[in-house]
Amino acid sequence: MKRYHHSLLETQPSNPDRRRFIGGLAAVAGAATLGGLWPGQAQAASNGPLETRSAKLGFIALTDAAPLFVALEKGFFAKHGMTDVDVLKQSSWGTTRDNLLLGSQRNGIDGAHILTPMPYLIASGAMTPNNVPVPMYILARLNLAGQCISVGREYNDLKVGLDTRAFGEALVAKRASGAAVNAAMTFPGGTHDMWMRYWLAAGGIDPDRSISTIVVPPPQMVANMRVGSMDTFCVCEPWNQQLINQGIGYTANTTGELWHNHPEKAFAMRADYVDANPNSTKALLKAIMEAQIFCEQPENRREVAEICSRRRWIHAPFDDIVDRMEGNFDYGNGKVVENHPDQMRYWKDQTSYPFKSHDLWFLTENQRWGYLPTTLDTTSLIEQVNREDLWRAAALELGVDASDIPASSSRGVETFFDGKVFDPENPQAYLDSLTIKRI
Repeated sequence: MKRYHHSLLETQPSNPDRRRFIGGLAAVAGAATLGGLWPGQAQAASNGPLETRSAKLGFIALTDAAPLFVALEKGFFAKHGMTDVDVLKQSSWGTTRDNLLLGSQRNGIDGAHILTPMPYLIASGAMTPNNVPVPMYILARLNLAGQCISVGREYNDLKVGLDTRAFGEALVAKRASGAAVNAAMTFPGGTHDMWMRYWLAAGGIDPDRSISTIVVPPPQMVANMRVGSMDTFCVCEPWNQQLINQGIGYTANTTGELWHNHPEKAFAMRADYVDANPNSTKALLKAIMEAQIFCEQPENRREVAEICSRRRWIHAPFDDIVDRMEGNFDYGNGKVVENHPDQMRYWKDQTSYPFKSHDLWFLTENQRWGYLPTTLDTTSLIEQVNREDLWRAAALELGVDASDIPASSSRGVETFFDGKVFDPENPQAYLDSLTIKRI
């Protein structure tokens, strides 16, 4: 199985590109200072007639896209008047990005199940052709946690877990023998890239110098591990469980162990769609919220797993999906955890709310690894991209319980498995505390 390399900037921008990006970002930041809105951005409108009943939404074959599958299959989109919603499979995150840049008017898509940092990388121009910013809005978080880092069976004896020191020594020895050592993730600057980098760096493994970081689409992870293309990968389910079921490797950790209830995927849309169709956008949001509530309920998890397994969605065996969907984790190395405290959340613990403090962590980590400049005005960019106002408006219209609506746009101070602390009031202190970084 060949390694995947996407054609449009699925690598870190070159220095000339970054200079153009920084210049373009200055104009973007300038727009933010004039009231904190993109040109044409409207505040959340009151409930009213739908401007359109159509939307084209993308997804990657992962279980954290389940709210989109369920919203269509169980009729939640139609219930809220969105009777012409297409939920379209994308082959990679690069393809998702490219189709968002096109928009549905040019045979692309209006919105997507997406890695939380990607709307920022698109809206800032950091990961677009010629670094041209394309306005995007984050409307909701789709899930918390639920990703995993897996390693190949050649490391069975190490029983790799949260501590990567012995794993790092094995990688050094392997590289010294002349063999390649690779860590696979799904998109530069995306969530899987961040979890892999954080985990490796916490154990003293430099993700840029000690190992090669490569891009592989989620559905190709297992096949690439089978032929020895990588030593470790980070991705959502069902691909970690499938790796175990095929006897190719095992789970080192589920990423909630790195950061409990960490933010993961988002529901995001092109700003021009939202600005033109605020009521239809809220209808989409209400349908997705209802689907998230459905997915969260334990009695529905087997049905959600069956829906996910279908050909039009993930197209993977039910047995590769159901156990972890129900919260039960066999790591494939003798470790078994039932009702895992770090299983994927779809609604519980205020999952759906797009905390601005979480977006700030992702921007800060992208600065840590050189994907974004340290001069970036993160506050202004978050104010442009994060539309928590629309989420709140949709939640009120849906009648969401007050306990599921946060009082603040910040979840507060976050603590990681290695003891590092991220205070959204002082992201620089967090950066200063990190040993391995590109700044």
